[in-house]
Amino acid sequence: MDNKETISKIQVEDQIIIENKELNIWEALIPVILLMMMLAYNIFFVEGQELLGAYTNQFILLMGGGIAAIVGVFNKVSFTIMITEIWENLNSVFVPIMILFLVGALAGTWLVSGVIPAMVYYGLQVLSPAIFLPSSVVIAAIISIATGSSWTTSATVGIALVGIGSALGIPMGMIAGAVISGAYFGDKMSPLSDTTNLAPAMAGTDLFTHIRYMSLTTVPTIIITIIVFSIISVNIETTGNADISGLLNSILKTFNITPYLFIVPLAVIALIITKTKPLIALAVGVILAAIFAFIFQKDVLSSLSTSNFESIVNAIFVDTEITTNNEKLNELFSAGGMKGMIWTILLIISAMVFGGVMDAIGALARITRELLKLATSVFGLFASTVFSCLGLNTIASDQYLAIVIPGKMFKKAYEDKGLAPENLSRTLEDSGTVTSVLIPWNTCGAYQSGVLGVGVGEYFFYAIFNWLSPFTTLLFAALNIKIRQLTKSASYAN
Repeated sequence: MDNKETISKIQVEDQIIIENKELNIWEALIPVILLMMMLAYNIFFVEGQELLGAYTNQFILLMGGGIAAIVGVFNKVSFTIMITEIWENLNSVFVPIMILFLVGALAGTWLVSGVIPAMVYYGLQVLSPAIFLPSSVVIAAIISIATGSSWTTSATVGIALVGIGSALGIPMGMIAGAVISGAYFGDKMSPLSDTTNLAPAMAGTDLFTHIRYMSLTTVPTIIITIIVFSIISVNIETTGNADISGLLNSILKTFNITPYLFIVPLAVIALIITKTKPLIALAVGVILAAIFAFIFQKDVLSSLSTSNFESIVNAIFVDTEITTNNEKLNELFSAGGMKGMIWTILLIISAMVFGGVMDAIGALARITRELLKLATSVFGLFASTVFSCLGLNTIASDQYLAIVIPGKMFKKAYEDKGLAPENLSRTLEDSGTVTSVLIPWNTCGAYQSGVLGVGVGEYFFYAIFNWLSPFTTLLFAALNIKIRQLTKSASYAN
Protein backbone atom coordinates (compact mmCIF):
# COMPACT_ATOMS: atom_id res chain seq x y z
CA MET A 1 0.00 0.00 0.00
CA ASP A 2 1.25 3.42 -0.73
CA ASN A 3 -0.26 6.40 0.91
CA LYS A 4 2.42 8.09 2.90
CA GLU A 5 0.08 9.43 5.53
CA THR A 6 -0.47 5.94 6.90
CA ILE A 7 3.07 5.41 8.23
CA SER A 8 2.54 8.05 10.88
CA LYS A 9 -0.57 6.23 12.05
CA ILE A 10 1.35 2.99 12.44
CA GLN A 11 3.93 4.62 14.76
CA VAL A 12 6.69 2.43 13.38
CA GLU A 13 9.26 2.77 16.15
CA ASP A 14 6.68 2.49 18.96
CA GLN A 15 4.59 -0.31 17.48
CA ILE A 16 3.60 -2.59 20.38
CA ILE A 17 3.31 -6.30 19.65
CA ILE A 18 0.91 -7.83 22.15
CA GLU A 19 2.01 -11.16 23.60
CA ASN A 20 -0.15 -13.40 25.78
CA LYS A 21 1.55 -16.18 27.74
CA GLU A 22 -1.85 -17.69 28.54
CA LEU A 23 -2.46 -18.41 24.84
CA ASN A 24 -1.03 -21.55 23.24
CA ILE A 25 -0.44 -22.04 19.53
CA TRP A 26 -3.51 -24.21 18.96
CA GLU A 27 -5.77 -21.65 20.58
CA ALA A 28 -4.17 -18.95 18.43
CA LEU A 29 -4.91 -20.99 15.31
CA ILE A 30 -8.58 -21.71 16.13
CA PRO A 31 -9.92 -18.40 14.64
CA VAL A 32 -7.64 -18.75 11.60
CA ILE A 33 -8.67 -22.32 10.83
CA LEU A 34 -12.39 -21.62 11.27
CA LEU A 35 -12.13 -18.43 9.17
CA MET A 36 -10.44 -20.31 6.32
CA MET A 37 -13.03 -23.09 6.51
CA MET A 38 -15.93 -20.62 6.34
CA LEU A 39 -14.39 -18.66 3.46
CA ALA A 40 -13.61 -21.87 1.56
CA TYR A 41 -17.14 -23.17 2.09
CA ASN A 42 -18.59 -19.88 0.84
CA ILE A 43 -16.37 -19.86 -2.24
CA PHE A 44 -16.71 -23.49 -3.30
CA PHE A 45 -20.19 -24.53 -2.16
CA VAL A 46 -22.57 -21.58 -1.88
CA GLU A 47 -21.22 -19.04 -4.37
CA GLY A 48 -24.15 -17.10 -5.83
CA GLN A 49 -26.48 -18.40 -3.10
CA GLU A 50 -25.05 -16.49 -0.13
CA LEU A 51 -27.51 -15.71 2.63
CA LEU A 52 -26.22 -12.15 2.82
CA GLY A 53 -25.77 -11.63 -0.90
CA ALA A 54 -22.59 -9.83 -1.89
CA TYR A 55 -21.55 -9.14 1.70
CA THR A 56 -21.08 -12.73 2.93
CA ASN A 57 -17.28 -12.53 3.08
CA GLN A 58 -17.54 -9.41 5.23
CA PHE A 59 -19.87 -11.22 7.61
CA ILE A 60 -17.51 -14.24 7.76
CA LEU A 61 -14.58 -11.98 8.72
CA LEU A 62 -16.68 -10.46 11.51
CA MET A 63 -17.62 -13.96 12.66
CA GLY A 64 -13.91 -14.80 12.70
CA GLY A 65 -13.32 -11.75 14.87
CA GLY A 66 -16.09 -12.93 17.23
CA ILE A 67 -14.49 -16.38 17.51
CA ALA A 68 -11.12 -14.76 18.24
CA ALA A 69 -12.77 -12.63 20.93
CA ILE A 70 -14.20 -15.75 22.60
CA VAL A 71 -10.73 -17.33 22.58
CA GLY A 72 -9.38 -14.11 24.10
CA VAL A 73 -11.94 -14.09 26.92
CA PHE A 74 -10.96 -17.63 27.86
CA ASN A 75 -7.33 -16.45 27.96
CA LYS A 76 -7.91 -13.46 30.24
CA VAL A 77 -7.96 -10.70 27.60
CA SER A 78 -10.33 -7.85 28.41
CA PHE A 79 -12.85 -6.46 25.94
CA THR A 80 -11.28 -3.04 26.48
CA ILE A 81 -7.99 -4.22 24.99
CA MET A 82 -9.79 -5.83 22.06
CA ILE A 83 -11.85 -2.72 21.32
CA THR A 84 -8.70 -0.55 21.58
CA GLU A 85 -6.85 -2.69 19.04
CA ILE A 86 -9.84 -2.74 16.69
CA TRP A 87 -10.05 1.05 16.91
CA GLU A 88 -6.33 1.42 16.18
CA ASN A 89 -6.69 -0.87 13.17
CA LEU A 90 -9.68 1.06 11.85
CA ASN A 91 -7.90 4.34 12.48
CA SER A 92 -4.93 3.12 10.42
CA VAL A 93 -7.13 2.55 7.36
CA PHE A 94 -9.12 5.79 7.58
CA VAL A 95 -6.99 7.51 4.94
CA PRO A 96 -7.01 4.49 2.58
CA ILE A 97 -10.81 4.38 2.87
CA MET A 98 -11.01 8.07 1.96
CA ILE A 99 -8.70 7.36 -0.97
CA LEU A 100 -11.01 4.58 -2.11
CA PHE A 101 -13.99 6.93 -2.08
CA LEU A 102 -11.99 9.46 -4.11
CA VAL A 103 -10.87 6.77 -6.56
CA GLY A 104 -14.54 5.92 -7.11
CA ALA A 105 -15.26 9.60 -7.77
CA LEU A 106 -12.19 9.77 -9.99
CA ALA A 107 -13.37 6.86 -12.15
CA GLY A 108 -16.78 8.46 -12.61
CA THR A 109 -15.55 11.97 -13.44
CA TRP A 110 -12.73 10.71 -15.66
CA LEU A 111 -15.34 8.79 -17.62
CA VAL A 112 -17.81 11.65 -18.20
CA SER A 113 -14.99 14.14 -18.86
CA GLY A 114 -13.61 11.91 -21.62
CA VAL A 115 -10.26 11.28 -19.90
CA ILE A 116 -10.61 7.50 -19.85
CA PRO A 117 -12.13 7.36 -23.37
CA ALA A 118 -9.21 9.52 -24.61
CA MET A 119 -6.69 7.16 -23.01
CA VAL A 120 -8.44 4.22 -24.64
CA TYR A 121 -8.67 6.01 -28.01
CA TYR A 122 -4.99 6.89 -28.22
CA GLY A 123 -3.87 3.70 -26.51
CA LEU A 124 -5.65 1.53 -29.07
CA GLN A 125 -3.59 3.19 -31.81
CA VAL A 126 -0.26 2.71 -30.04
CA LEU A 127 -0.48 -0.55 -28.08
CA SER A 128 -1.06 -3.62 -30.23
CA PRO A 129 -1.91 -7.01 -28.68
CA ALA A 130 1.59 -8.28 -29.54
CA ILE A 131 3.26 -5.85 -27.12
CA PHE A 132 0.41 -4.86 -24.84
CA LEU A 133 1.07 -6.98 -21.74
CA PRO A 134 4.84 -6.39 -21.39
CA SER A 135 4.26 -2.72 -22.22
CA SER A 136 1.69 -2.55 -19.41
CA VAL A 137 4.24 -3.95 -16.95
CA VAL A 138 6.83 -1.35 -17.97
CA ILE A 139 4.40 1.59 -18.02
CA ALA A 140 3.02 0.72 -14.58
CA ALA A 141 6.55 0.26 -13.22
CA ILE A 142 7.70 3.66 -14.46
CA ILE A 143 4.68 5.48 -13.01
CA SER A 144 5.00 3.62 -9.72
CA ILE A 145 8.71 4.40 -9.37
CA ALA A 146 7.98 8.07 -10.08
CA THR A 147 5.09 8.30 -7.62
CA GLY A 148 6.14 5.68 -5.06
CA SER A 149 2.56 4.44 -5.15
CA SER A 150 1.09 1.29 -6.66
CA TRP A 151 -2.33 2.58 -5.54
CA THR A 152 -1.98 5.78 -7.56
CA THR A 153 -0.65 3.82 -10.54
CA SER A 154 -3.71 1.55 -10.57
CA ALA A 155 -6.11 4.45 -10.11
CA THR A 156 -4.66 6.32 -13.10
CA VAL A 157 -2.85 4.39 -15.84
CA GLY A 158 -4.10 1.07 -14.47
CA ILE A 159 -7.72 1.90 -15.17
CA ALA A 160 -6.79 3.13 -18.66
CA LEU A 161 -4.72 0.02 -19.47
CA VAL A 162 -7.58 -2.26 -18.41
CA GLY A 163 -9.86 -0.30 -20.72
CA ILE A 164 -7.46 -0.45 -23.65
CA GLY A 165 -6.69 -4.13 -23.18
CA SER A 166 -10.36 -5.03 -22.85
CA ALA A 167 -11.09 -3.24 -26.12
CA LEU A 168 -8.33 -5.30 -27.75
CA GLY A 169 -9.99 -8.47 -26.51
CA ILE A 170 -7.33 -9.36 -23.91
CA PRO A 171 -8.67 -11.09 -20.75
CA MET A 172 -8.98 -8.61 -17.89
CA GLY A 173 -7.20 -10.94 -15.47
CA MET A 174 -4.08 -10.83 -17.65
CA ILE A 175 -4.19 -7.05 -17.90
CA ALA A 176 -4.66 -6.55 -14.17
CA GLY A 177 -1.85 -9.02 -13.44
CA ALA A 178 0.52 -7.09 -15.72
CA VAL A 179 -0.45 -3.73 -14.19
CA ILE A 180 -0.10 -5.02 -10.63
CA SER A 181 3.24 -6.69 -11.39
CA GLY A 182 4.71 -3.47 -12.75
CA ALA A 183 3.11 -1.28 -10.09
CA TYR A 184 4.48 -3.33 -7.20
CA PHE A 185 7.95 -3.54 -8.74
CA GLY A 186 8.00 0.25 -8.95
CA ASP A 187 6.55 0.53 -5.45
CA LYS A 188 9.36 -1.63 -4.03
CA MET A 189 12.15 0.20 -5.85
CA SER A 190 10.96 3.76 -5.28
CA PRO A 191 12.49 5.74 -2.40
CA LEU A 192 9.15 7.58 -2.20
CA SER A 193 7.23 4.42 -1.24
CA ASP A 194 6.13 4.07 2.37
CA THR A 195 6.77 0.31 2.58
CA THR A 196 10.22 0.80 1.04
CA ASN A 197 10.96 3.16 3.93
CA LEU A 198 9.22 1.01 6.51
CA ALA A 199 11.09 -2.26 5.87
CA PRO A 200 14.63 -0.90 6.48
CA ALA A 201 13.38 1.06 9.49
CA MET A 202 12.15 -2.18 11.07
CA ALA A 203 15.27 -4.16 10.13
CA GLY A 204 17.80 -1.51 11.16
CA THR A 205 19.39 -0.54 7.86
CA ASP A 206 19.24 2.58 5.69
CA LEU A 207 16.94 3.22 2.76
CA PHE A 208 19.37 3.15 -0.15
CA THR A 209 21.32 0.15 1.13
CA HIS A 210 17.97 -1.61 1.31
CA ILE A 211 17.01 -0.61 -2.27
CA ARG A 212 20.39 -1.66 -3.68
CA TYR A 213 20.31 -5.01 -1.90
CA MET A 214 16.67 -5.60 -2.79
CA SER A 215 17.43 -5.08 -6.49
CA LEU A 216 19.41 -8.35 -6.44
CA THR A 217 16.18 -10.35 -6.16
CA THR A 218 13.70 -7.81 -7.55
CA VAL A 219 15.34 -7.10 -10.94
CA PRO A 220 15.64 -10.79 -11.99
CA THR A 221 12.01 -11.33 -10.93
CA ILE A 222 10.66 -8.43 -13.00
CA ILE A 223 12.77 -9.53 -16.00
CA ILE A 224 11.24 -13.01 -15.81
CA THR A 225 7.80 -11.40 -15.49
CA ILE A 226 8.31 -9.29 -18.62
CA ILE A 227 9.61 -12.30 -20.57
CA VAL A 228 6.58 -14.40 -19.58
CA PHE A 229 4.15 -11.62 -20.54
CA SER A 230 5.99 -11.18 -23.86
CA ILE A 231 5.51 -14.87 -24.62
CA ILE A 232 1.84 -14.67 -23.64
CA SER A 233 1.33 -11.55 -25.82
CA VAL A 234 2.87 -13.15 -28.88
CA ASN A 235 0.70 -16.25 -28.56
CA ILE A 236 -2.52 -14.68 -27.30
CA GLU A 237 -5.64 -14.92 -29.45
CA THR A 238 -7.56 -11.66 -29.51
CA THR A 239 -10.45 -10.24 -31.47
CA GLY A 240 -9.26 -6.65 -31.12
CA ASN A 241 -7.44 -5.99 -34.39
CA ALA A 242 -10.49 -6.27 -36.62
CA ASP A 243 -12.59 -4.14 -34.31
CA ILE A 244 -10.19 -1.26 -33.69
CA SER A 245 -11.47 1.04 -36.44
CA GLY A 246 -15.05 0.48 -35.32
CA LEU A 247 -14.10 1.13 -31.69
CA LEU A 248 -12.28 4.34 -32.59
CA ASN A 249 -15.25 5.61 -34.60
CA SER A 250 -17.66 4.79 -31.77
CA ILE A 251 -15.52 6.68 -29.27
CA LEU A 252 -15.30 9.72 -31.57
CA LYS A 253 -19.06 9.73 -32.12
CA THR A 254 -19.75 9.71 -28.39
CA PHE A 255 -16.95 11.86 -26.93
CA ASN A 256 -15.03 14.96 -27.88
CA ILE A 257 -11.50 13.48 -27.89
CA THR A 258 -8.58 15.88 -27.55
CA PRO A 259 -5.02 15.64 -26.17
CA TYR A 260 -5.91 18.43 -23.72
CA LEU A 261 -7.77 15.82 -21.65
CA PHE A 262 -4.40 14.33 -20.62
CA ILE A 263 -3.78 17.44 -18.51
CA VAL A 264 -5.95 15.83 -15.81
CA PRO A 265 -4.00 12.58 -15.21
CA LEU A 266 -0.66 14.33 -15.73
CA ALA A 267 -1.61 16.87 -13.05
CA VAL A 268 -2.43 14.08 -10.58
CA ILE A 269 0.84 12.26 -11.27
CA ALA A 270 2.81 15.53 -10.97
CA LEU A 271 1.20 16.27 -7.61
CA ILE A 272 2.08 12.80 -6.29
CA ILE A 273 5.68 13.11 -7.51
CA THR A 274 6.01 16.46 -5.72
CA LYS A 275 4.88 14.73 -2.50
CA THR A 276 1.42 16.23 -2.35
CA LYS A 277 -0.83 14.23 -0.03
CA PRO A 278 -2.72 11.53 -1.97
CA LEU A 279 -6.11 12.79 -0.78
CA ILE A 280 -5.37 16.26 -2.12
CA ALA A 281 -3.91 14.95 -5.40
CA LEU A 282 -6.91 12.72 -6.09
CA ALA A 283 -9.37 15.45 -5.09
CA VAL A 284 -7.68 17.78 -7.58
CA GLY A 285 -8.07 15.03 -10.20
CA VAL A 286 -11.81 14.86 -9.51
CA ILE A 287 -12.28 18.65 -9.62
CA LEU A 288 -10.22 19.07 -12.81
CA ALA A 289 -12.13 16.25 -14.50
CA ALA A 290 -15.44 17.86 -13.55
CA ILE A 291 -14.31 21.18 -15.05
CA PHE A 292 -13.09 19.47 -18.22
CA ALA A 293 -16.43 17.65 -18.52
CA PHE A 294 -18.24 21.00 -18.62
CA ILE A 295 -15.77 22.28 -21.23
CA PHE A 296 -15.38 19.28 -23.55
CA GLN A 297 -18.29 16.86 -22.99
CA LYS A 298 -21.49 18.93 -22.85
CA ASP A 299 -23.32 16.49 -25.12
CA VAL A 300 -22.36 13.53 -22.93
CA LEU A 301 -23.53 15.32 -19.78
CA SER A 302 -26.80 16.30 -21.43
CA SER A 303 -27.49 12.70 -22.40
CA LEU A 304 -27.02 11.48 -18.81
CA SER A 305 -29.35 13.76 -16.86
CA THR A 306 -31.59 16.79 -16.89
CA SER A 307 -28.73 19.13 -16.05
CA ASN A 308 -24.97 19.03 -16.58
CA PHE A 309 -24.34 19.67 -12.89
CA GLU A 310 -26.53 16.73 -11.90
CA SER A 311 -24.60 14.49 -14.30
CA ILE A 312 -21.33 15.44 -12.60
CA VAL A 313 -22.76 14.82 -9.13
CA ASN A 314 -24.06 11.42 -10.22
CA ALA A 315 -20.67 10.54 -11.72
CA ILE A 316 -19.01 11.33 -8.38
CA PHE A 317 -21.43 9.47 -6.11
CA VAL A 318 -23.40 6.80 -8.00
CA ASP A 319 -23.44 4.62 -11.11
CA THR A 320 -22.78 6.17 -14.51
CA GLU A 321 -23.29 4.38 -17.82
CA ILE A 322 -22.55 5.95 -21.19
CA THR A 323 -24.18 4.23 -24.15
CA THR A 324 -22.39 3.98 -27.49
CA ASN A 325 -23.16 2.04 -30.66
CA ASN A 326 -20.61 -0.61 -29.63
CA GLU A 327 -21.55 -3.22 -27.01
CA LYS A 328 -17.94 -3.75 -25.93
CA LEU A 329 -17.55 -0.05 -25.19
CA ASN A 330 -20.84 0.03 -23.29
CA GLU A 331 -19.39 -2.46 -20.82
CA LEU A 332 -16.20 -0.43 -20.60
CA PHE A 333 -17.73 3.02 -20.25
CA SER A 334 -19.47 2.51 -16.93
CA ALA A 335 -18.38 3.53 -13.44
CA GLY A 336 -19.78 3.10 -9.94
CA GLY A 337 -18.61 6.35 -8.36
CA MET A 338 -18.19 6.38 -4.58
CA LYS A 339 -21.09 3.94 -4.28
CA GLY A 340 -19.10 1.37 -6.25
CA MET A 341 -16.40 1.33 -3.55
CA ILE A 342 -18.70 0.46 -0.63
CA TRP A 343 -18.24 -3.33 -0.97
CA THR A 344 -14.45 -2.94 -0.92
CA ILE A 345 -14.52 -0.54 2.03
CA LEU A 346 -16.76 -2.84 4.08
CA LEU A 347 -14.42 -5.74 3.32
CA ILE A 348 -11.44 -3.72 4.59
CA ILE A 349 -13.31 -2.67 7.75
CA SER A 350 -14.34 -6.27 8.47
CA ALA A 351 -10.79 -7.49 7.92
CA MET A 352 -9.44 -4.83 10.27
CA VAL A 353 -11.87 -5.96 12.99
CA PHE A 354 -10.66 -9.56 12.65
CA GLY A 355 -7.00 -8.51 12.59
CA GLY A 356 -7.48 -6.18 15.55
CA VAL A 357 -8.93 -8.91 17.76
CA MET A 358 -6.24 -11.39 16.70
CA ASP A 359 -3.59 -8.84 17.63
CA ALA A 360 -5.27 -8.00 20.94
CA ILE A 361 -5.46 -11.60 22.15
CA GLY A 362 -1.78 -12.17 21.27
CA ALA A 363 -2.52 -14.65 18.47
CA LEU A 364 -0.42 -12.85 15.85
CA ALA A 365 2.60 -12.76 18.13
CA ARG A 366 2.15 -16.42 19.17
CA ILE A 367 1.96 -17.66 15.56
CA THR A 368 5.05 -15.64 14.61
CA ARG A 369 6.95 -16.94 17.66
CA GLU A 370 6.23 -20.51 16.64
CA LEU A 371 7.53 -19.86 13.14
CA LEU A 372 10.66 -18.29 14.63
CA LYS A 373 11.36 -21.55 16.48
CA LEU A 374 11.68 -23.30 13.12
CA ALA A 375 14.58 -21.03 12.12
CA THR A 376 17.42 -23.39 13.05
CA SER A 377 19.45 -22.62 9.91
CA VAL A 378 20.03 -19.59 7.71
CA PHE A 379 17.58 -20.91 5.12
CA GLY A 380 15.13 -21.77 7.90
CA LEU A 381 15.34 -18.18 9.13
CA PHE A 382 14.56 -16.78 5.69
CA ALA A 383 11.74 -19.31 5.21
CA SER A 384 10.25 -18.49 8.63
CA THR A 385 10.29 -14.79 7.75
CA VAL A 386 8.57 -15.42 4.42
CA PHE A 387 5.86 -17.58 5.96
CA SER A 388 5.34 -15.07 8.77
CA CYS A 389 4.77 -12.28 6.26
CA LEU A 390 2.44 -14.43 4.16
CA GLY A 391 0.52 -15.54 7.23
CA LEU A 392 0.12 -12.03 8.60
CA ASN A 393 -1.02 -10.71 5.23
CA THR A 394 -3.72 -13.37 5.38
CA ILE A 395 -4.63 -13.12 9.07
CA ALA A 396 -4.09 -9.45 9.89
CA SER A 397 -5.23 -8.31 6.41
CA ASP A 398 -2.72 -5.47 6.45
CA GLN A 399 0.69 -5.36 4.80
CA TYR A 400 2.05 -2.93 7.37
CA LEU A 401 1.58 -5.49 10.15
CA ALA A 402 3.09 -8.11 7.82
CA ILE A 403 6.24 -5.97 7.81
CA VAL A 404 6.22 -4.57 11.35
CA ILE A 405 5.62 -7.76 13.37
CA PRO A 406 8.14 -10.06 11.62
CA GLY A 407 10.57 -7.13 11.41
CA LYS A 408 10.57 -6.66 15.17
CA MET A 409 10.51 -10.35 16.05
CA PHE A 410 13.13 -11.59 13.60
CA LYS A 411 15.61 -8.72 13.89
CA LYS A 412 17.67 -10.27 16.71
CA ALA A 413 17.58 -13.72 15.07
CA TYR A 414 19.27 -12.30 11.96
CA GLU A 415 21.88 -10.61 14.11
CA ASP A 416 22.52 -13.87 16.00
CA LYS A 417 23.10 -15.65 12.67
CA GLY A 418 25.63 -12.97 11.68
CA LEU A 419 23.42 -11.63 8.89
CA ALA A 420 23.31 -7.98 7.86
CA PRO A 421 19.94 -6.25 8.50
CA GLU A 422 19.32 -5.70 4.80
CA ASN A 423 18.75 -9.46 4.50
CA LEU A 424 15.72 -9.02 6.73
CA SER A 425 14.48 -5.81 5.10
CA ARG A 426 14.69 -7.38 1.64
CA THR A 427 12.82 -10.49 2.76
CA LEU A 428 10.12 -8.37 4.40
CA GLU A 429 9.49 -6.61 1.10
CA ASP A 430 9.83 -9.72 -1.09
CA SER A 431 7.21 -11.55 0.96
CA GLY A 432 5.24 -8.89 2.85
CA THR A 433 4.75 -5.96 0.50
CA VAL A 434 4.11 -7.76 -2.77
CA THR A 435 1.91 -10.65 -1.60
CA SER A 436 -0.63 -8.42 0.15
CA VAL A 437 -2.38 -7.86 -3.18
CA LEU A 438 -2.93 -11.62 -3.58
CA ILE A 439 -5.24 -11.84 -0.54
CA PRO A 440 -8.85 -10.82 -1.42
CA TRP A 441 -9.64 -9.42 2.05
CA ASN A 442 -6.27 -7.74 2.58
CA THR A 443 -6.46 -3.96 2.23
CA CYS A 444 -4.29 -4.12 -0.91
CA GLY A 445 -6.14 -7.02 -2.53
CA ALA A 446 -9.48 -5.39 -1.86
CA TYR A 447 -8.25 -2.03 -3.19
CA GLN A 448 -6.73 -3.33 -6.44
CA SER A 449 -9.73 -5.55 -7.12
CA GLY A 450 -12.13 -2.66 -6.51
CA VAL A 451 -10.22 -0.10 -8.56
CA LEU A 452 -9.38 -2.28 -11.56
CA GLY A 453 -12.73 -4.07 -11.52
CA VAL A 454 -11.05 -7.48 -11.64
CA GLY A 455 -11.37 -10.11 -8.91
CA VAL A 456 -8.26 -11.35 -7.11
CA GLY A 457 -9.04 -14.85 -8.35
CA GLU A 458 -8.95 -13.57 -11.94
CA TYR A 459 -5.57 -11.82 -11.72
CA PHE A 460 -3.84 -14.02 -9.10
CA PHE A 461 -2.02 -16.28 -11.57
CA TYR A 462 -1.05 -13.34 -13.79
CA ALA A 463 0.34 -11.21 -10.95
CA ILE A 464 3.56 -13.04 -11.74
CA PHE A 465 5.97 -10.62 -10.07
CA ASN A 466 4.00 -10.74 -6.83
CA TRP A 467 3.85 -14.50 -6.26
CA LEU A 468 7.30 -15.14 -7.79
CA SER A 469 9.11 -12.72 -5.45
CA PRO A 470 8.93 -14.93 -2.30
CA PHE A 471 10.23 -17.89 -4.31
CA THR A 472 13.13 -15.80 -5.61
CA THR A 473 14.20 -14.70 -2.14
CA LEU A 474 13.99 -18.30 -0.87
CA LEU A 475 16.01 -19.53 -3.86
CA PHE A 476 18.75 -16.99 -3.11
CA ALA A 477 18.78 -18.13 0.52
CA ALA A 478 18.83 -21.84 -0.36
CA LEU A 479 21.74 -21.39 -2.79
CA ASN A 480 23.51 -18.88 -0.52
CA ILE A 481 23.50 -16.27 -3.29
CA LYS A 482 24.33 -12.73 -2.19
CA ILE A 483 23.58 -13.31 1.49
CA ARG A 484 25.31 -10.36 3.12
CA GLN A 485 27.17 -11.00 6.36
CA LEU A 486 27.16 -8.71 9.37
CA THR A 487 30.68 -7.29 9.26
CA LYS A 488 32.22 -3.85 9.58
CA SER A 489 33.10 -3.84 5.91
CA ALA A 490 30.10 -5.73 4.65
CA SER A 491 30.05 -6.51 0.97
CA TYR A 492 27.70 -8.31 -1.34
CA ALA A 493 30.26 -10.98 -2.05
CA ASN A 494 29.82 -14.27 -0.23
